[in-house]
Amino acid sequence: MSPTRFLRTCTYSLPLAALAALAATAGAADLPVKPTAGELVKQSQPADWRPLDPNNTLYMELPGGRVVIELAPDFAPENIANLKTLVREKYFDGLAVLRSQDNYVAQWGDPDAEKNPKPLGTAKAKVAGEFTVPMANDKHFVRQMDFDGYAPQIGHSNGFPVGRDPKTKTTWLAHCYATVGVGRDMATDSGNGAELYAVNGHAPRHLDRNITAVGRVVSGMALLTTQPRGGQEMGFYGANEARTPIKSVRLAADVPEAERSHLEVMRSEAPIYKEVVEAQRNRGGPWNKFSPNYVELCNAPMPVRERPAL
Repeated sequence: MSPTRFLRTCTYSLPLAALAALAATAGAADLPVKPTAGELVKQSQPADWRPLDPNNTLYMELPGGRVVIELAPDFAPENIANLKTLVREKYFDGLAVLRSQDNYVAQWGDPDAEKNPKPLGTAKAKVAGEFTVPMANDKHFVRQMDFDGYAPQIGHSNGFPVGRDPKTKTTWLAHCYATVGVGRDMATDSGNGAELYAVNGHAPRHLDRNITAVGRVVSGMALLTTQPRGGQEMGFYGANEARTPIKSVRLAADVPEAERSHLEVMRSEAPIYKEVVEAQRNRGGPWNKFSPNYVELCNAPMPVRERPAL
């Protein structure tokens, strides 16, 4: 149906102001063609990327493959130190994915934690929640100039999506897709890293500053998003439901070089970073017909790639 015919058929129900706006939209010029975020990534230079730090990268091996998690020690130093202790003492080996709640989180840990918990070894049973940390911890913040209802300022730091509050001089990791956090009970110090989750759907930003986030999944997220939904409340698996076992969790630094995943993350401070965000804030034509001049923090994820062969 042509715009003119569409307007004629709708005059009985639309006010004149709405008709005028619709007519203007129908006759608007196409948006100019602009480079997409993917095209900008292809134009990037080696200096625009940084390799994952083996001392802050976890490999969780599932039957279907490897989940790679990059840790953010600037934002949760005490919780990450305890998590590394658990990993190095092989606490997670033989445990399982406990929960899969669609469009929320996938969670893993000890299925028998309530009745017959696996010993924590030398790791702490309780760690103070690090819901926020001093802004001075973060030396890599690059601000994203968009409004955000959950934080006075937003941006990326070393590729992690973060919020910050200059009044309280605090900062925190935002709960975007693939963010990894520490499960806890009511008490703020009831988490210790023995039970973790990854956001598998629309960003639950209400969790920001209410729970400790320790990093994000940079590869293998599909292995978590495709877990069958648990049949119990909040997506937990019941006693008779099959759980995906965890073969092992290792710190990349403890894995032989030949067996490591060689991934790179775009540097937040690289000039091309602003171009990538802008490409998502104002997408060009011809497919897009409207440019919002806005992008949510969680809709501007930092690119990750396999390290190019030399």
